[in-house]
Formats: sequence, C-alpha cells, structure tokens
Amino acid sequence: MDFNLSEEHQAVREAARDFAENHLLPGVIDRDNEQKFSPELLRQMSELGFMGMMVSPDYGGGGMDTLSYVIAMEEISKVDASAAVIMSVNNSLVCWGLERFGTEAQKEKYLTQLASGKVVGAFCLSEPEAGSDATSQHTTAIDMGDHYLLNGTKNWITSGGTSSICLVMAQTHPEKQHKGINAFIVEKGSEGFVVGKKEDKMGIRASDTHTLMFTDVKVPKENRLGDDGFGFKFAMSTLNGGRIGIAAQALGIAAGAFEISLKYSKERKTFGKPISEHQAIQFKLSEMATKVEAARLLVYKAARLKDEGKDYIQASAMAKLYASETAMWVTTEAVQVHGGYGYVKEYHVERFMRDAKITQIYEGTSEIQKLIIARELLK
Repeated sequence: MDFNLSEEHQAVREAARDFAENHLLPGVIDRDNEQKFSPELLRQMSELGFMGMMVSPDYGGGGMDTLSYVIAMEEISKVDASAAVIMSVNNSLVCWGLERFGTEAQKEKYLTQLASGKVVGAFCLSEPEAGSDATSQHTTAIDMGDHYLLNGTKNWITSGGTSSICLVMAQTHPEKQHKGINAFIVEKGSEGFVVGKKEDKMGIRASDTHTLMFTDVKVPKENRLGDDGFGFKFAMSTLNGGRIGIAAQALGIAAGAFEISLKYSKERKTFGKPISEHQAIQFKLSEMATKVEAARLLVYKAARLKDEGKDYIQASAMAKLYASETAMWVTTEAVQVHGGYGYVKEYHVERFMRDAKITQIYEGTSEIQKLIIARELLK
C-alpha cells in the first residue's frame, strides 16, 4: 500500500486549502449567521473546477479521480462545511449519477452545465415519510405516454432553492414497490414546480435546504434516467459514492476543529503555562489526532477502491460511519479544549460542532451505515 500522494494530489490539496483560507474563511461566521452562501464564492468554486471535479473533460469537467475530490472536500470542510456540502451534492450525487447512467443527450444538455458550475444540481430522494426507508416513495410519476406527470413533496433538499436541475425519484408502478421507482431530470421553472420554505437548520446553515413540491409537473419521457423501474437502483448506486464525499466532509470538519484546538492550546495559558503542557489537554489532543488520522485512512481507502473499479460499498459505509462519529466527538472535545471561548462563535469550534451532527444523518444515518456494513459482511 502506498500512502504517498502524487504531485497532482498535492497540487489539488494546495489549491483547495488556498481557496478555503483566503476566500471562504473571511465572512464564514457571517454566512452562518445570515444563512446565505455568496454567489460570488460559488462562481469562484466553479472557476477553480470544484463543482465538476470527477466529470470527464468531454463534458466540461476536471477528469480527476475520487481521491483528488475527497482531498479537496477535506480542505474546504476544514473551513466551511456549508460550501463543502454544496460541492459534494453537485459532484457525488448529481454529476456522477448523470455521467454514469445518463444518455448522451442528457449529458450534453445537463451535465455540461453542472460540471462547469453554470448551474447547481439537487438530489431529491427524501420525503416527509421516506427518509431512511427510501423505498416508501409517495411522490408519483404517472406515465402519460410522451411524458410523466409528477406529483409529490421532497424534503431536506440541499441547494433546493439555488439549484436549476433536480434529480427526482418517484413511484410509477406502486404494485412493483421499489422496483417501480423511476429517476427523472426535472428543470427548475417547470409549471407546477414550487420551492417551499427554507429550513432554519442547526448546522451547515449557509447552504440552503428546502422542501420542493410538484403538482402535475410534466416531465418529458427523454428525461427519465435509465430503464423503466431503474430509479431505486440509481439512487442507491449514487449514494454509495456520495457517502465517500460526506465522509470526506466529516473528516475535514474534524481535522479543522483539531487544528484550531492544537493552535489554541499553545496560545492559551492557565496556571502560568500554555494549556498544551497540561496532561489533560495533551491526552485530548492525542486522541483527537489519532481519530482524525484513522478517519482519513478509511476515507482515502474508499476513494482508492472506487478509482480502481473495485467494490467500495462496505468501505464507503465504514468511512462515513467512522468519519462522522469522529467529527462529532472531535468537535465536542474541541469546544472543551477552548473552555468558555469554545462556546462563542468567534472561535469557530462551536460552528464545527453544529456542522458535524448532520454528517451522522444525511446520505444514510450512522444506523443505516451499520446495516450496510453488516449486510456486506454477511454476504
């Protein structure tokens, strides 16, 4: 096993770190308070190629491997997890799904726009009564001959307000249960497509999360992804890779909180010496660093397996499970290391703690990851 990064991977890390520290860090607290992400920052992310990193250059993407993507995700998440989740959904769920399963016409029309960052995509699977149980799709898509008629509601949609292209899962053949689900490309602005309320979230507040509602929305037949009834397999296949992106986000949150805590421990003095010289703090820093490094190895392994064309389902579930649990633990300890200062926004770690929690929930809860891992082990 080679643990050394190539020059290309190192360059990706440096570019992502530079962007995060020089462009995302200024104003990150204000964006969290105001629950808004800057269109200018999104434009810069697009120009740097962060919105379509793994997409083939034939469709305007960077043509990079998964490892490059998770390295960039980690660096950006160290500073702004909201920016990272916008990037993650567009790359892992929308662009990858379209490139892997879309027709040539769909790629030319939609993927080129998404990969270049001209538009942002959204992945619409969750519903009021369909979270972890993704088979229970109540959104329907009735086959009308030359088009489908879409009706229903989608919840917790990242970039729901800013996205222009949505991948929507809906039930066409209820009698077939999950084998009757289809996936559709739905354009924002379609008649009957309404963006609902923006969620007031605990964390990743600068990314917009909305409810999306569909009332008799006409979706052309050519906008269906894959064969009739392929939607559930499409969603699950896409999420297997998406988990690697969220694992990288969790890793970055944990690493960012650790690095801030390490720096603070050398500056803050109690009882006449830096708190880094107190064994209680040293033990915290040691365990934080160990957990972060273990999470990093799991994330990188999952990315490598995906790049090598090997089965990465178990590895991605393990990476997301461990990295998200690590993010929650490390950020809580980071607040503790900072003491009272950790409880105020100026020192960033309270935001990291709030941001970390969602990584244990979205794109498959920690409990679902354990089920996936157990299923793979017991095959």
